[in-house]
Amino acid sequence: MSRTTLDTAALAHDLRLAVMRFSRRLRNQRVDRSVTLTHLAALSTLQQHGAMSPGELAAHERVQPPSMTRVVVALEGMGLVTRSPHPTDGRQVVIDLTPAAEELLTAEARAREAWLSGQLQQLTVEERAVLREAAAIMGKLASG
Repeated sequence: MSRTTLDTAALAHDLRLAVMRFSRRLRNQRVDRSVTLTHLAALSTLQQHGAMSPGELAAHERVQPPSMTRVVVALEGMGLVTRSPHPTDGRQVVIDLTPAAEELLTAEARAREAWLSGQLQQLTVEERAVLREAAAIMGKLASG
């Protein structure tokens, strides 16, 4: 193996571990632990993409429709989503967020960003500049 290949493999290893640990810490900054991370992911998808059928939501979340049906039933029971008739297909329903879900998602984002902001304040100006560049690069990696 070439030196470049070894360096890239080592970077991939180190970055994977750091991202996993960072993600775990960020996920732990929760407001409401009665809502699972799976529930939050589904709610976030609805917030980002708008109302949709359970099948579309399952496709976005890359899960099987029966699994998403269970998630939707739970979210509806918590008052976080509503079901309404599909406008063109009488066999389907459309799932949408309630105001309580919007409030929950806002609170969750604020909690995580407050924690992260506090962590970032402990870094030097130079370290924050490096992270600003790294965020752009990680976005590029994630979209490719």
